[in-house]
Amino acid sequence: MKTSIVNARVRAFGVAASVAAMVLGACAAPPPGDDGAKKVYFFLPNTTTTRFMERDEPLFTDFLELFAPKATVTVRNAEGDPGRQQSQVESAIADGASVLVLISADARFSGGALTAAADANVPVVLYDHDAVGGPAEVQVIFDPLEVGRRQGSRAADLIAAMPGDGLKIARVQGNLGEYGTRQFQLGQNEYLQPLIDSGKIRVVCETTIDDWDPAEGQAFADECLTRENNDIDLFVTMNDDLAGGIVAALAGRGLAGRIPVTGGQDANLAALQLIAQGSLDNTIFKNLSDQAKVAAQLTTSILHGDGVPEDMINGTIDNQYMAVPTVFLPIQNITKDNLHVVVNSGFYTWQQICAPDPASTVCREHD
Repeated sequence: MKTSIVNARVRAFGVAASVAAMVLGACAAPPPGDDGAKKVYFFLPNTTTTRFMERDEPLFTDFLELFAPKATVTVRNAEGDPGRQQSQVESAIADGASVLVLISADARFSGGALTAAADANVPVVLYDHDAVGGPAEVQVIFDPLEVGRRQGSRAADLIAAMPGDGLKIARVQGNLGEYGTRQFQLGQNEYLQPLIDSGKIRVVCETTIDDWDPAEGQAFADECLTRENNDIDLFVTMNDDLAGGIVAALAGRGLAGRIPVTGGQDANLAALQLIAQGSLDNTIFKNLSDQAKVAAQLTTSILHGDGVPEDMINGTIDNQYMAVPTVFLPIQNITKDNLHVVVNSGFYTWQQICAPDPASTVCREHD
């Protein structure tokens, strides 16, 4: 890809400097270095969380080409299988990988991959998902505890507007073994547990969904609705794909938009469209351009032999082996009232968001 095309795509996504100045302010383009023959492997976890293939992969690849134009990027997808991911990591090491950028397929089973990389002296940059049981140079992640808090706060606001006590809540959570899932739950519970304790709400259906599979989320929501005779006051989940599965279950019963669904995350186009239509209450906007840029800058610094710049680190994550130096990035809650934030950031246009239902109230206002 020519540099002009790379720059055009990077500009098209934009970088939300106003919300990420603390981190990105320390992240000028790395100085030139010897990138020749350097191999970077970018490992995706699955095909069910659509952001990784549709957005993170092209963004990271473009930013790395911008910062380290002579380095090559090879992408591998574990398709939800941690054993397959470990084999992919071992193959990359055998191929002479210089840096591994890893989105773990399942944090609980990632120690072997981390150990294999350490034994071969190949640095690992953890991207978004945690990976436990072995060393890593750095992790780049949107603060998952704060994500959970924003989700829980929004759910609490919706519940406060509902009359009566004993409201019936269903919770559909993410992959059990992930640091993110645990933190999302902790953050949500800061707001939901007091409502449970007071009797305002009752959790009548609850599960975790392996691999964040929206089809499994839809099946669980459908089972819950059947068991409760459609008498659910609110679904609370953890990301856009699971939210989409829940909305699909509701749509199959003619209930989409009548039973609220909250707890989206990632600002996927499909989720933004559902918000505009009134079928989904919210999503958490994470500027993936910021994350890809920071990860590419860290990777480039490591390729140049400069390690991880200390001024980029603003926390750590305990991965049961070490306190991994971490770059936590900021997030923002998005509802129908501030969809313009995502549009103004350059990720999607009103035309894209409104394509399924141009007649919705939100879309008529921006026609």
